[in-house]
Amino acid sequence: MLYEHRGRRPVVPESAYVAPSAVLCGAVVLGERARVLHGAVLTAEDGDVRIGADVVVMENALLRGRAEHPAVIGDAVLIGPHAHINGAVVEDEVFVATGVSMFPGSVAGAGSELRINSVLQVNSRLLPATVLPIGWIAVGDPAELFSPDRHHELWEVQRGLDFPGTVYGLPRGTSMREVMARQSRFYGAHMDDRRVDD
Repeated sequence: MLYEHRGRRPVVPESAYVAPSAVLCGAVVLGERARVLHGAVLTAEDGDVRIGADVVVMENALLRGRAEHPAVIGDAVLIGPHAHINGAVVEDEVFVATGVSMFPGSVAGAGSELRINSVLQVNSRLLPATVLPIGWIAVGDPAELFSPDRHHELWEVQRGLDFPGTVYGLPRGTSMREVMARQSRFYGAHMDDRRVDD
């Protein structure tokens, strides 16, 4: 399903395939021979989603573009099922496995591999050809790799990366009531979306 959002429509070349149950919303541009499989959602909130050539976005993946952080996927990339790419850059020839999460401002360098359920944190850069192991977290620029049991060490690096400022545009410590009122207003823009006839 293709939707116009904030006055912008998806662009799908003839060589691309979008499954009938996938959703492309707003300023989403697919590259040649891109494949978007069932249940995947590519949504350009107030920033673009750009997909390169020969990219496969597998079932139930979510790619979200943001004003300050568009979602940009290079060529020859696999985005695995249930992956979450939120305002991140994935360079060429990257393997993004099932359940990977990439947060705004993050960059997965060319030829890197993000394995199952790994996390590339906000404003962090995974160097080219790096393997992020199953369930591990990468934080910093350049990213340092942490196993899940090293949370206290991880937090010392992560704290300075400003997750709430980058993701919500608000300082750390802002009440959830204020955060969610703002988020509700922001996503309310979808109330004006229009389905694009195929």
